[in-house]
Amino acid sequence: MNDHMIRGTAFNGEVRFFAADTKETVEEARQIHNTSPLCTAALGRMLTAGAMMGTMGKSESDIVTLKIDCDGPVKSITVTADVNANVKGIIYNNNVDLPLRADKHLDVGSGIGKGMLSVIKDLGLKDPYVGQTALRTGEIAEDLTYYFAESEQIPTSVALGVLVDRDRSVKAAGGFIIQLMPFASEETITAIEKKLSEFDSVTNRLDAGDTPELMMKSVLGDIEVEEKIPVRYHCNCSRDRVKKALISIGRKEIESMISEEKSVNLHCDFCNKDYKFTIDELKEILKML
Repeated sequence: MNDHMIRGTAFNGEVRFFAADTKETVEEARQIHNTSPLCTAALGRMLTAGAMMGTMGKSESDIVTLKIDCDGPVKSITVTADVNANVKGIIYNNNVDLPLRADKHLDVGSGIGKGMLSVIKDLGLKDPYVGQTALRTGEIAEDLTYYFAESEQIPTSVALGVLVDRDRSVKAAGGFIIQLMPFASEETITAIEKKLSEFDSVTNRLDAGDTPELMMKSVLGDIEVEEKIPVRYHCNCSRDRVKKALISIGRKEIESMISEEKSVNLHCDFCNKDYKFTIDELKEILKML
């Protein structure tokens, strides 16, 4: 298991945590979407957060979607994940290139700018749960920390990082989410705050060889790992699903496609796959309506 995440507890159950190494997942996304270094970092942070937040679901059918709509050149990012840490994402503008910040880090905050962060949870109910908060910094981790406090009233620390190599490939990627339970003591809170203030960065730790387990031990001390879950970039599109989507648009639209006497090519933005349907195939679909 290369890319993976762990979830568990610490401080006798007063704290729960999620921590992930997502290097290969983010690299696959980079190759699919041909992203610039800044966009690789932005999309990679969202993918990492999505993978961890997806596993917070209770049912196999639960889906979480993270969406940023912003006024920066990135424009928007959407990531979807399930309870098994299968994650996929798209970024509106894949080629944003800005000067490095004064600390020589990629300026993701300026690439995103101001806007809204939405967290949409499809729990199989009539309507999905939607939480929204204004972006605080555009750096994503801080914005999610604020989201948890504002929308879910859970004291949370989110750390995310993507290190891009000289050849634009992903050298390291990952992150963690630490959440306090309502009964967490002041002593526990103080201890964690101190350790977090001493923590350098996710990418430094992962690049130096740390695992998610070691990262969490450096902040939380003794930890109890409840589950280890593989993380992967996975788009669940298929020819059959695309065919069902075609059926859903109705007889009139399909008849219009046939009258143009051209095959139809449908594109999946998440994985960049194309699905071609010939005139004969469209006629067969029409018979099903």
